[in-house]
Amino acid sequence: MHIFRDADAPLLLATLMASKRRAADLVGVIAALDLILEGAIPPSPKLIDSFGRLSTHGLIAEVDGGYVLTAEGEKMVVGLPKKATSDERVDSIREDLAGYPQADDHPAVELTVEAIHAAVLAHRASKSGTGRNMLMPKTKAAEAAAKRAAQWRHAAAARRRKAQR
Repeated sequence: MHIFRDADAPLLLATLMASKRRAADLVGVIAALDLILEGAIPPSPKLIDSFGRLSTHGLIAEVDGGYVLTAEGEKMVVGLPKKATSDERVDSIREDLAGYPQADDHPAVELTVEAIHAAVLAHRASKSGTGRNMLMPKTKAAEAAAKRAAQWRHAAAARRRKAQR
């Protein structure tokens, strides 16, 4: 058994969230980590250690310049409850990591402090931008305003005019 640190479980969940369809770039992983930890992104040295530790244990791999979960990493997060909060999910992953056997035979992901710092700055710049996030669900008021007025009322009025002639 290997000792996993505090940043390992949120990083594993962030990699899962960021790499749903394709390998996630570092900015996407940082954005997911920011969402999970509610703005408390761990310092660069902790993230470098976590990436290295999770990759040497075969849970995260680097593919085409992005990061994905390996088959072992996906097995660890496949049973997470869907309606749980992110804190509950992180705690569940942390428990699974505590019982994970030590396997240091995979290649380590090499990151630099500058790369992580640049990714954090890029995420903060995109976060403070004025653009709209099209993935966010619309509010009920916006959906109600977008609906057309009751069309059936107007159709009945036109029929009455024709009948009166």
